[in-house]
Amino acid sequence: MKIVSLSENKNIEKRIAITPDIAKKYIDLGFQVSLSENYGSHLGIDDNLYNELGVKIIKNEKEILNDADLFIQLGLPSDETLSFLKEGQSVIGVLNPYQNKDKLNELLKKKINLFSLELLPRITRAQSMDVLSSQANLAGYKAVIDSFSFFEKAVPMMMTAAGTIPAAKVLVVGAGVAGLQAIATAKRMGAIVFATDVRMASKEQVESLGGKFLTVDGAENLETKGGYAKEATAEFKKKQEDLLASTLKKIDIVICTALIPGKKAPIIITKNMISGMQAGSVIYDLAAVQGGNTALTEVDKIIDKNGVKIMGERNILNRLPVSASNLYAKNIINFVSNLYDKKSKKISINLEDEIIEKTLIK
Repeated sequence: MKIVSLSENKNIEKRIAITPDIAKKYIDLGFQVSLSENYGSHLGIDDNLYNELGVKIIKNEKEILNDADLFIQLGLPSDETLSFLKEGQSVIGVLNPYQNKDKLNELLKKKINLFSLELLPRITRAQSMDVLSSQANLAGYKAVIDSFSFFEKAVPMMMTAAGTIPAAKVLVVGAGVAGLQAIATAKRMGAIVFATDVRMASKEQVESLGGKFLTVDGAENLETKGGYAKEATAEFKKKQEDLLASTLKKIDIVICTALIPGKKAPIIITKNMISGMQAGSVIYDLAAVQGGNTALTEVDKIIDKNGVKIMGERNILNRLPVSASNLYAKNIINFVSNLYDKKSKKISINLEDEIIEKTLIK
C-alpha cells in the first residue's frame, strides 16, 4: 500500500500531514511513503531526514499520485492536483464538504473514496482521530497569547510599593474545545476569566478550570445530540445580548470561539456592544473565517473601533505549525490504522464501522 502527501500552498497552509515520526510508523505498518520535494523544509525538516527513514521524495506531483492508494492532506488541493486522481484512490483530510460540495461531487463521479475528518462522530473510540479537537485546542491557546500581546496592560494582579495593578478580565464566548483551552490559558496567566455558552453542560467544565459561567435562561435546550451548539432562537439571542452588553463594559479581553458546523458563524457581539467597551480592550475572533462572532470582524485585519482592537486570522494554526502538524499527523495515522486491514494489507471500507461510515462522503 502506498501512502502519499504533497506540499500545501504555504501562503494558505503551513501544517503538514506526515511528520518524520509518523512516516516511520507508516513504514513499520507496511506502507510505502512518498512525499513531494521540500515537503517539510519550511518547518526545518530536511528531505534527507525523510530519506533516511525510507521515505521516497519525488519532485513531480503527478508521478507521486499516479499509483498512490492513500492521499493525505490538510485541505482540498488545487484543481490541477485533483485532476491527477484516479478511480479507487482514497483522499483523507479536512475536506470541508459544505464549501467544496461541487468539487467533491466531481471526485465521487471518478469513484474516488473521500474521507473528511471534521465529520468524525463524537464517540470515545474516535477521540484519538479528532482533528477538530486537537487543532482547536492549540487555536484556543494561541488566541489568548496573541490577544495578550496586543493588550497594553499587565494581565495578572500585581501588588507593588507604588500600588496595585488589577488583574485583566477575560470573557470567552463559546466553551467548546478552543474555548476551554482559552479559559485555562488565560487563568494560568493570572486573568479573571468569565465564559458563556448556549450549552448548560459547559457550566461545570468552565468552573472546573476556574472560570465564572455566565448563565442565560434556556441554554439547556441548545445542544445537539453530537455535543455541538445549535442555532439559538430569537428569544435566546435577545437574552444573551442583554447579558453580554452589560458584561462587556467591564471586560478587557474577549476570545470568540462560537461556531455552528457548516453554517456562517453567529454574530454575538454587535457594534453597539463594542461601542460600550473600554478603550484598550482586545477582541480575538477565532470564528473570523466563517464570518466572525462580532459585527466588525474582518479576516486577517486588525480593526480599531474607538480604541477597541478586533482581530481574527484566516488560519491561526499557521502560527503554531510544528505543534499543529505533530497533532494532526497523529490524528491521521490513528484514522488510517482503523481503515487498514493488517491481514490483507489493504484498505477496508467497512460501513458498519461508525467512524468510517460517518467520515466517508457519499
